[in-house]
Amino acid sequence: MRITKNIFTDLAIFMIGFGLTVGIVFPFFMVAMKIPTSYIFTFGFISSCIIAGVIVGAINIIIARSVVGRRIKVISDKMHYIGEKIRGAKSLSDLQECDSEECRIVVDSEDELGESAQSFNTLLEALSSATKSDAAIREFNTLMSSNLELGSLAKGGLDYILEYVKADGGCIILEKGGEFFIPYSYAIKESALVLKNENLWKLFEKRKIEKVTIETDLVLDAVVTSFKPKEVVVIPLLYKEVPLGLLIIASSKEIDERRIDLLELLTQSFVIALNNAITYDQLQRLAANDPLTGLYNRRFGLNRLSEEYSRSVRTKIPLGVLMFDIDHFKKVNDTYGHAVGDRVLVNIAKVASMACRKGDFVIRYGGE
Repeated sequence: MRITKNIFTDLAIFMIGFGLTVGIVFPFFMVAMKIPTSYIFTFGFISSCIIAGVIVGAINIIIARSVVGRRIKVISDKMHYIGEKIRGAKSLSDLQECDSEECRIVVDSEDELGESAQSFNTLLEALSSATKSDAAIREFNTLMSSNLELGSLAKGGLDYILEYVKADGGCIILEKGGEFFIPYSYAIKESALVLKNENLWKLFEKRKIEKVTIETDLVLDAVVTSFKPKEVVVIPLLYKEVPLGLLIIASSKEIDERRIDLLELLTQSFVIALNNAITYDQLQRLAANDPLTGLYNRRFGLNRLSEEYSRSVRTKIPLGVLMFDIDHFKKVNDTYGHAVGDRVLVNIAKVASMACRKGDFVIRYGGE
């Protein structure tokens, strides 16, 4: 029941009223105790009882303000401080340290006030966690948008994710032409063993996060020593519901669900960046390579030849060039059709590429 808008004023009214009531009732209690009425029903005694009741009520108010009011004031001050901090923040990143001791309330009781303080701290932790997640996503998005080269993008993305979730190692597996390949891995010894695991395709097709043992022989390299991970998390890389590959995180300790939830958010940005990098890589190949044979096309190849020639002149090292064509190729096309002629070109291109040494290159100069 409320009388005023101030809880301690209401408490004062009730306590003083209760003390006054006790002071009035006390003389009749004394009568019940067989105390002579000549001592009780006097102005001095009744006045003393009433005054004593009022004093006891007032003392109770002082104690309540000192004990309860002080604790409520601490909670109120902390709330006010956090409110000012939120109003003054230019971005959520300014609130990342709000779970520090300057913001938290010390829980030193097991009553309703202690529960209130604990609830405040829990709310503070949730706010801090949200701001840290927001800052991590913003930083990760900036990192992902600054690179289009697949290898360095995969490295930057995986390194950031491993550091954030405090994992010990991992790798990125992408699918191309019905086969898996690893553009980047960290701290996994013999990462090629992971590609041999027959469960990869099952995980690839499931399209959901799994905690599994991806490979019984998976070993993490911890510089000083090597060890097998306690937990392996496999995250599908989906771009518009189309699977691009898998992100594998290996850790020596359990990864909590909150960090896995954030991993899903980071993965969304990561997948978009990976798809852009893959598309860019394909465009680069189209610009430099002949679409049929996969060899350097004439424009790009002659530029490379010009670079090699300049290097040869500068270093005075001989440069060898071999040019050949296919005899009677027109007859092949006329007799068996252009589809067969294309197959001939593709196979000769493979043979020429296999004959090259490291540093050599093959150009498709003309039709055949």
